[in-house]
Formats: sequence, C-alpha cells, structure tokens
Amino acid sequence: MSSTVITNIATLVTNDPSLGDGSPLGLIQDAALVVDGDRIAWTGESSKAPATDNRVDAGGRAVLPGFVDSHSHLVFAGDRTQEFNARMSGRSYSAGGIRTTVAATRAASDEELEANLTRYLAEALRQGTTTFETKSGYGLTTEDESRALRIAAAHTDEVTYLGAHIVSPDYADDPAGYVALVTGEMLDACAPYARWIDVFCEKGAFDGDQARAILSAGKARGLHPRIHANQLSYGPGVQLAVELDAASADHCTHLTDADVDALAGSATVATLLPGAEFSTRAEWPDARRLLDAGATVALSTDCNPGSSFTSSVPFCIALAVRDMGMTPDEAVWAATAGGARALRRDDVGRLSPGARADLITLDAPSHVHLAYRPGVPLVTGVWRRGVREV
Repeated sequence: MSSTVITNIATLVTNDPSLGDGSPLGLIQDAALVVDGDRIAWTGESSKAPATDNRVDAGGRAVLPGFVDSHSHLVFAGDRTQEFNARMSGRSYSAGGIRTTVAATRAASDEELEANLTRYLAEALRQGTTTFETKSGYGLTTEDESRALRIAAAHTDEVTYLGAHIVSPDYADDPAGYVALVTGEMLDACAPYARWIDVFCEKGAFDGDQARAILSAGKARGLHPRIHANQLSYGPGVQLAVELDAASADHCTHLTDADVDALAGSATVATLLPGAEFSTRAEWPDARRLLDAGATVALSTDCNPGSSFTSSVPFCIALAVRDMGMTPDEAVWAATAGGARALRRDDVGRLSPGARADLITLDAPSHVHLAYRPGVPLVTGVWRRGVREV
C-alpha cells in the first residue's frame, strides 16, 4: 500500500465537527487530506500536509465524502415510460404500478438483471455514489426474490429483502397466504443474501399488523428492519419503525406531530426521497419540520423504474434545498453522513482519520454548488476505498 496526499482543496467536507470550523460538516478551507491504503489517515490545512508517497493537486476544487445512497430498487427489468407519461398528463400515482415491473423482472434472465444493475451502479458512481443499498421486491416469488438478492449481494453488502413490496398478483385473493410465504419459505431462501428486511406499509400494500409480522419474522432471522412509511397517506409505518428500532423510516411525507416526536426521540433515521415526489407530483416531505424537531434525516434517490427513475444524488440534494426546506449544508450532510446513519455505518459518509477513503471532487470550490448549479455534472473525480474510479 502507498500513501497519497490530495492538496489544494478549496473546501473539504469532513462531516466531523471536531475538525475545521466546528460545524456539522467540519469544513476545512485550503485543505489537504492523506489517503493511506483504503483509509483516510489525516486531514487539515494544506500547508501542514505531511510527506507521502504520492501527491494529487485538487486544483481548488471542493472535496466531499462519497454519497451514501441508502434506498434504491435496482434489480429489475423493463421500464414504465408510458406510466410516467400518463402521470405527467394527469393520472395519479398508486402502488399498483409495481405489478408491471414484477412481470418484466420475472421474465428476465439472471444475466439481464445483472447487466441492468451494473449499468445503473456505474451511472450512480459517475455522479459520486460510493455506497449504496438496494432491494429485491420485483419478483414476489421465492425463486425470484432469492435470485434478486443473490445478484445484488455480488455488488454490495447493503442488501435488503423486500418480498413485502406489494401482495403478489399470485395471491391477490389471499393476502394472508402471501404474508405467510414472505415470513416463511421466502424468508428462509432470502435471509442468507440480505442484511436488511423492508416492507411497504401503505394502503394498497401492507397494513400495520402485516408489516409488524413481516419485520418481526425478519428480526428473528437476524435481518434488521427498515420500512417504507407514510409515503402516500398517514399511517402506522413511522410508529412501527420506532417500535422495532428500524434503521430508517423511508419517505415520511405524511407525518403527525407524534410521528415527528417519535423519530426525534429514536435512533431511526427519516430517509427522504425527493425523486419520488418530483416524479409523481406528490406533496413534498417537510424536512425542515423534522430537522427542527431534532430527527436525523438522510437523503437518497429511491432509484426505481416506477416512481423515481434517477440515480443522481446531486439532483436529490438540489430538490431538497429548493422544495423541502433544507439548507445546502443540511442536504449534503443528509446525503453522506445521514445515509451512513440510515445504514448504521460509521466507516463511510465522513472524511476523517479512520474512515474509508471514499471521496469525490467537484468542479466547484464549494459543496453549495450542488444546489446552486442544479443539473450540472459537477462530480469530476470519485475515489472508492482509496482507488480513483472516475
């Protein structure tokens, strides 16, 4: 292994408040950092950088932790262009459109699913995502759910079993039978490939009692809960997430004061997915309300073919600042350290000694440009585990 110092960094986002300006972003101006192997070894002012084997000039650019996308659905086939077009022409979004992707995914080969997955992973990497979670949920049979997770597990450790995305069309008249499958035979086949278990707790999908049974069965098999909660309507999802110590409650659009208080008083992260609201013309989550209450907030893409077909975390940062009441600092933290919290990770989402050397450079002097220049491809370099990949 060799060491490399990156110097001439205009603004370094460390996400360590003990460093730099003492803010949550731990900003250091005119900075440098040292990568030793796959870890960050040192950060500080450029003039104080230690000697290393190699030297890289950042050219006055900003350097940030790689984005941590803690919510995506990337194992699928087909697309839903016609559905999106109809929605933009006035049709409302509902959970039922998932069935279209289920049919296409079941019909696809393993090779087709993996090729699709790696295509979107490469697309996300070019935009600065260095850690990602992804789910099953478009198979809804034991065989198709387990193969989706097996394919995903070859590319990330953050794999989520989402057999409970919707009730399988095969069990349309027997939802209790499908819950039994998801918590029994399907869970047995899927658990070896997954770290997490998820459920879509929503009208048209699974109610609170069904969701509790599914997540509890997963916990008993060693899978930790996360949950799609309160996206389309008020419901029990957020309270259930806190009750079961879920790592995250995702969407969090329709919240009561009790829901906000529960999140603020727990370790459950509120993961907001503005790409979904953008693509469905739905009500925006109120990030300001959550942040002011003291809840931990993450930002992720929700990349999926139906309701949020974007792999761009910078796009989601810009949406969060423009339409969800977040400051640029808060949005960048949520897309890096917040995503790490939602995955209960402390080795990513920060650039301080001991962290994994996952970092990006921007063609801009400040992280604020991610919101200031929306839609512009600002990410010019991506390092993952200390190796430059973009």
